[in-house]
Amino acid sequence: MTETGKAIALHAGLVVLLFVLQWVLPAYHHGNLARVMVLATYAMGYNLLFGYTGLLSLGHAMFFAAGMYGMALTVKHLGWAPAPALVAGIGAGLLLSLAVGALALRTAGVAFMIVTLMFAQAVFLTILYFGEWTNADDGLVLQRAERMMWGLDLSNDATRYVAAWVLFTVCLGLSLWLVRSSFGKVLIAIRENEPRAQMLGYDTFRHKLAAVTASGTMSAAAGAGYGLLFGYAGASFAGVQYSILPLLWVLLGGAGTIVGPFIGALFTFYLIDIASGFTSAYMAVVGGVLIALTLFARQGIGGELRRRVWRWLP
Repeated sequence: MTETGKAIALHAGLVVLLFVLQWVLPAYHHGNLARVMVLATYAMGYNLLFGYTGLLSLGHAMFFAAGMYGMALTVKHLGWAPAPALVAGIGAGLLLSLAVGALALRTAGVAFMIVTLMFAQAVFLTILYFGEWTNADDGLVLQRAERMMWGLDLSNDATRYVAAWVLFTVCLGLSLWLVRSSFGKVLIAIRENEPRAQMLGYDTFRHKLAAVTASGTMSAAAGAGYGLLFGYAGASFAGVQYSILPLLWVLLGGAGTIVGPFIGALFTFYLIDIASGFTSAYMAVVGGVLIALTLFARQGIGGELRRRVWRWLP
């Protein structure tokens, strides 16, 4: 089997496994896995920018929040149905990422990190400032009637799981196609040696802007999906924590691997869940495990699998 065939088979197997698990898992883990799939989609968006293009953003929560609030505000204040509201959320993320990318990419390195953090803080403060519409810290709660899409009740556990699975599957497929395309190869070339990519005639600014836009749009899709499936849009999702989390998930799962964001999100979610059941100082336990993993698996779990077992892993 070719490397492309192996990659498709592996990721298709993951998708099939996740679909089958909905009939096997107990209710608690059933709900957790639905949440993990949406958060892993957010991490996949981040991975396109950081793992494959080499651009470290500290403000990705603004795209997640743009999708979430773009969806929630149109439902609550304009009375839109969930389907067009979901499109509005994704569109809001696309426009924001395009604007932020055009400005932030005038910088590089540490300056790019700081600029993205500043933009994210501006979005967070904007949400608080317009509290009359966003309900500030309390956020917006979507009622069951507002979460009916095409006759399907997204507040129902089984429906929510399938919807999360569809979102995850579509974004996983898009990521796999993108990074194996000629465009994806250019992004990897920029990550490895941008001056050489420029010397070969590639417009690196245009490619990086496209990467920021694709990354932000996918993150916004995750944010809109999260708000719709779990019925809440809050300012906390635009905070610094939700900019750091996808970085953590990608690093632990394996930056520059398609399956890494899912592994990292799943591992971190259950590490916190299990540790909190044993001690109130669960973050100390989590920190120790994460430090050990960083020291002994520097390429992340997915990266180590690629280095030791599956060298063809994209």
